[in-house]
Amino acid sequence: MAQSDDISAIDLGALLCSRVCHDIISPVGAINNGLEVLDEGGAEEMQEFAMDLIRKSAVQASAKLQFARIAFGAAGSAGAEVDTGDAQKVAEGYMAGEKATLSWAGERVLMAKNRVKLLLNLLLVANSMIPRGGTIDFSISGPADAPVFRYLIKGTGMRVPEHLGGQLSGEVEPDGLTAHEIQPVYTGMLARACGTAVSWDVSEAEIVLTAAPA
Repeated sequence: MAQSDDISAIDLGALLCSRVCHDIISPVGAINNGLEVLDEGGAEEMQEFAMDLIRKSAVQASAKLQFARIAFGAAGSAGAEVDTGDAQKVAEGYMAGEKATLSWAGERVLMAKNRVKLLLNLLLVANSMIPRGGTIDFSISGPADAPVFRYLIKGTGMRVPEHLGGQLSGEVEPDGLTAHEIQPVYTGMLARACGTAVSWDVSEAEIVLTAAPA
């Protein structure tokens, strides 16, 4: 079994770009559909529907791009810190377009950008555990240089995605990775870079996803 750390920088960049494109193609497509309806004219009700679709889709596309800028992008120069308040803002914007709802608790601090990227990528992992919707109660505790991230996940049809453990630990075949699979793999890479261990506890009522100093 190969390791995710063997993925070339070119392939990693390409896969992450594909992931971002996958996230925004739906709202951008909806904007295009709304514009086509406006161009066709027609009943006032259809015109109002098209404008509402365009507005909502534009907000969603913007939220996803702002989230991706921090979660996957540089978000500043090497060694930069990111305000967790900014992370909260983009996380809440992203989750507003998802089936699950997010609550956020924790003191607002400046944190190393890779830790903030890990925080946001783990939110995507948590969201994948409740594909039919539910709640994610997120909290930050501990010092900024050794934080503990906790995601309390509840919802119908909760499950830990297949192969998640291997993807987070880096036990993958780099040549066979898809844009969908790269996100948890990238999360594992961030966790190792931050010296953080990711674990989860599953019960009938909830899943608790935790990231703490290794």
